[in-house]
Amino acid sequence: MTFRAALLQITSSDDPAQNLTTVMAMLREAKAKGADFALTPEVTNCVSTSRSHQNAVLCLEEQDPMLSGLRALCRELELWLLIGSLGLKTSDPDGRFANRSILIDAQGQIVARYDKIHMFDVDVTPEETYRESDGYRPGAEAVVAETPFGKVGMTICYDVRFPYLHRSLAKAGAEILTVPAAFSHVTGAAHWEVLLRARAIETGCFVIAPAQTGQHDAVRGQSRRTHGHSMVVAPWGEVLADAGTEVGITYVDLDLNMVDKARRKVPALTHDREFGGP
Repeated sequence: MTFRAALLQITSSDDPAQNLTTVMAMLREAKAKGADFALTPEVTNCVSTSRSHQNAVLCLEEQDPMLSGLRALCRELELWLLIGSLGLKTSDPDGRFANRSILIDAQGQIVARYDKIHMFDVDVTPEETYRESDGYRPGAEAVVAETPFGKVGMTICYDVRFPYLHRSLAKAGAEILTVPAAFSHVTGAAHWEVLLRARAIETGCFVIAPAQTGQHDAVRGQSRRTHGHSMVVAPWGEVLADAGTEVGITYVDLDLNMVDKARRKVPALTHDREFGGP
């Protein structure tokens, strides 16, 4: 019932090949240090604000070099991996991309895919605005996947602000919630930790949240800054790990029995009631 998770905190550029080299080296290190399950942040392959650049460098899933490279590496290392997300081209008529989290097993097979449901369309400050739905089309299906470490409910970044999604995952059997992110440094400083802790407490799940960090280089488009602080939260709400803002790997040994203990103390998942209004 115990396993070692390795959270990769990185500063992805807008060059997918460069990012693949970085991630592969970190995964080899994680495996050498005993990781059973490694996780990368949102948009591991490319952090970019330029739609034209994304069109030039992103691929369809079946053609994506990072996905094929990481699948082969998982098979070589016999390592489970959650690619927090990849920006991928789709066949949608409007040309929008998918923001897709992909779970890979120790044989390099894709076990589950989840497309981010909630789009980050916000005005954080007059200078920092985002319209994720301009370039990415939202997903429409929640996903729980079986692993040797427990059932995993898959989410991405802005999803963390929507408690009903996480509750539905927990009620469908999830014991671990993954929240890979490229969180704004402004909203991250204010809300990141408290949102992650709330989702853990409400569901009695482990929350594992690998994050992008720092200033992201951009050949085209605006540079972007992310919050960092990859985090693991226990089912009772304790922060078990906080990676700060440096690039690196954070290791946490997790005991799945803690899920059952937390839910026995406060069995809120069994206390739903129908109600009318407002």
